[in-house]
Amino acid sequence: MLGMDEQNIESRFKILIATDNHLGYLEKDPVRGNDSFAAFAEILALAQEEKVDFILLGGDLFHDNKPSRKCMHKTMTMLRQFCMGDKPCLFDFVSAQDETFKDAFATVNYCDPNYNVSIPIFSIHGNHDDPSGDGDLCALDLLSAAGLVNYFGRADAVDDVQISPMLLKKSDVKLAVYGMGNIRDERLFRTFTSKKVRMFRPKEDKDDWFNVFVLHQNRVKRGPTNYIPESFLPDFLHLVVWGHEHDCLIDLEQNEEKGFFITQPGSSVATSLSEGEMIPKHVGILEIHPDKQFKLEKVALKTVRPFVMDDIVLADCNLLRRSDEKNVDEVLADKARVEEMITTARNIWKGAHPDVDEDDFPRPLIRLRVDYSNFSTLNPQRFGQRFVDRVANPKDILYFFRKRQATPGDKKAGASKVGFDMPTTIPERLDKIQVEDLVDEFLAAQSLEILPENGIGEAVRLFVEKEDKDAISDFYADSLKRTQASLNKAAPEIIFDESNLMKQISKEKLEASAEISLERARVFETGKSKRRVATNDDSDDEPVRESGPLFSDNDDDDPPPVKTAPKKAAARGSKATAAKAAPAPKKRAAPAAASKAPGKRRKKAADTEDEDDEDAQVVNSDKDEDDFVLESPAPAPPKTTRSSASSSRPSSSSTSRSKATASNLKQSTLNFGASSASSSSAPPVAKPKSSAASVSTPARASAKKPAAKRATVFEGDSDEDEDEGTTFANFGKKAGGGR
Repeated sequence: MLGMDEQNIESRFKILIATDNHLGYLEKDPVRGNDSFAAFAEILALAQEEKVDFILLGGDLFHDNKPSRKCMHKTMTMLRQFCMGDKPCLFDFVSAQDETFKDAFATVNYCDPNYNVSIPIFSIHGNHDDPSGDGDLCALDLLSAAGLVNYFGRADAVDDVQISPMLLKKSDVKLAVYGMGNIRDERLFRTFTSKKVRMFRPKEDKDDWFNVFVLHQNRVKRGPTNYIPESFLPDFLHLVVWGHEHDCLIDLEQNEEKGFFITQPGSSVATSLSEGEMIPKHVGILEIHPDKQFKLEKVALKTVRPFVMDDIVLADCNLLRRSDEKNVDEVLADKARVEEMITTARNIWKGAHPDVDEDDFPRPLIRLRVDYSNFSTLNPQRFGQRFVDRVANPKDILYFFRKRQATPGDKKAGASKVGFDMPTTIPERLDKIQVEDLVDEFLAAQSLEILPENGIGEAVRLFVEKEDKDAISDFYADSLKRTQASLNKAAPEIIFDESNLMKQISKEKLEASAEISLERARVFETGKSKRRVATNDDSDDEPVRESGPLFSDNDDDDPPPVKTAPKKAAARGSKATAAKAAPAPKKRAAPAAASKAPGKRRKKAADTEDEDDEDAQVVNSDKDEDDFVLESPAPAPPKTTRSSASSSRPSSSSTSRSKATASNLKQSTLNFGASSASSSSAPPVAKPKSSAASVSTPARASAKKPAAKRATVFEGDSDEDEDEGTTFANFGKKAGGGR
């Protein structure tokens, strides 16, 4: 891999690799507003200077899900300035372009006759700029439609991920680039363990291709399933470009188990004042030679603002008055602390820019972490005012923390996990709070009667983090529509009886809550932590709390239980009086009583879902892939619960009315799964020869839609040849070459 002689530029691939550019980060800040754009401009200029074949980005090109007009204008201006020109692209795109690019044009931009592209950019999306909202679009879709960026790696379904490579050829070098945009880690973890992540390989000469995989997921374990282990990736890969982690670990690391190499370029701009962001920022120049030989050269970025961090423990400062804020302020403002850190940052800048005038020294980022155990704190913003003209972050120079110590009070039921009484003098602690945690704690003190609580948390998260202004209203409208539809199917006496009406609404709410839980794919064990362990880059001093086993028998948590009435007699009485003429109820114990039977039915339904996932197997046979579909059991027919049937039983005065009511009750049973009509019309399932599942084995077909003939033929890891395969010469419907 190292020590290779320089070869002709026509016989090797030269690629610039970068991740997590976060364009638009703090763009309104008067000091740091241009940092992300300056670093990205340096990256593009480096690509132009090194005469690379193309640029490969690993996600989070933008910091916000909906970049501002100013941010988009600056980005498009830089892309047009550095990536457009007369330099020819000397490599061929030999795979089907319409399978890689999902836009209306379905072509790589350097093969488009309407553009004159000199340096193509290929990018996946990250967790900051992922598709969302109306149309399920992201900022990369806009750049792709404008012909400035080639957006790839978007999965059609998060529970059945199929990844086809971009096949590029330059002289004797064959390059297969796999891409997977960000998917929520817990959900992707479950998809991997279900053997439903399939990476296709070219049918012709599959062992001659150099395989690169770029992804944007958690690499560090931040919870039982809140990361993607390296062991999940297939062993036919040669190089993995890992995005999302901001620590610059760009040097090649080999996975001993799988054999492939991993590079983690990190971010090009510091988006948090953490220890990982303090590592010098780099990008990589990847060279791929014939016979799958390669090397990676790291290049330091010079426009990155210097960043220095230090720690101080107040207990070691011999303070006489622990509760005296003025005494603490004097110790923290000592010239041996912040002043020394500013001097260190200046020396770092001089070493990277020996020819730059000292007057051009930028204001550095300074972070002083203070262990204030058993001491009082002070206002960080007031402290930073004395350095307002000397540092770039005067408002958050100080970061107060204390070593976490387990106390008996932490295990008490009902203890606050978030803490609404958090002191405002420690704003950094607010960074560790998830929006879902705030909603869950607020709803823990009360109970909703119609809307499912877990769906509200997700809607608020989309509203806050993704700036989806319609997320809450869409969730409310969808919940209301589903509730009305279920009530319209119910018998008339259920609608006009207030007691039975509340039972029906409570039942529908439980069904909706169970469905949302399945959608979110939460795999924590029942009875333990219901929220994933979320860590911040600044939380290095507190241990990560893990809840539940690494692999859980139950893929999804049960929805939050509905609170029952304090008196059981009232709950039993409501069932007995339901058969009589329904009076106005005095207590709201009926909804709680009706929730027992649906709860059991939900548990059985969840078990059925787990069995369905285990039974679904990937077909791997010598026959043609069009002859097979995925084998999975048909959905179970709807069942009528005992509580709902007994509560809706009419009086015995009319036998014919009783039969009609019983018929209506069967039709009014809530079932949000697949309809019976769709189940009966499903195509017949062919039995595969082998049921062995593999990460790199492709799916033969889908049970919902018959497979169609594909112009580009890929195969799994199996060595058996398939019939009716296309040759390498006619790979792709729109295969294009270099100009």
